[in-house]
Amino acid sequence: MNKLTTKEILKENLSRTAPKKLSSLKVLVHNIRSLHNVGSIFRSADAFGVSEIVLSGYSPTPPRPEINKTAIGAEEFVEWSYVEEGTEAIQKLKKDGYYIAGLEQTTDSVALPDFDPKSYGKICIVLGNEVTGIDDELLPLIDRFVAIPQFGQKHSLNVSVAAGVVLYAMLEKL
Repeated sequence: MNKLTTKEILKENLSRTAPKKLSSLKVLVHNIRSLHNVGSIFRSADAFGVSEIVLSGYSPTPPRPEINKTAIGAEEFVEWSYVEEGTEAIQKLKKDGYYIAGLEQTTDSVALPDFDPKSYGKICIVLGNEVTGIDDELLPLIDRFVAIPQFGQKHSLNVSVAAGVVLYAMLEKL
């Protein structure tokens, strides 16, 4: 047994195609402060074949050295756009036929293992602020809230870690 080289890993990755539904998946990153979190979300989006990241609010946008440091260049391969208002971004996504799933702990959230993305056409996952979550003005625009079950003493995950968890779950489910 030998570890694969970076070139071997790249060759293997490029020989794969993301599942069709996963390749139409979008992620809305709204009001995330940390450039490192944004970079990490780009890196996970690239790994899972996400079609686009939509940045909104005060979420930082590339090119920024701090984003590149964590994304290690993924921001050059993942399509992205910026829309100032999160409500405008969601309304446009809905107009384009996207089902909007907010990653948030609410009284109406469905546990991630119980969320069936196959029931919907195109999906956009909404990620919110590191401390306050998804902004209140966006909540009424979201079709379904999804929460990651947790069993420890802490009640949240870092937003970039949560993004990786939900994207992997989408890969498994699609």
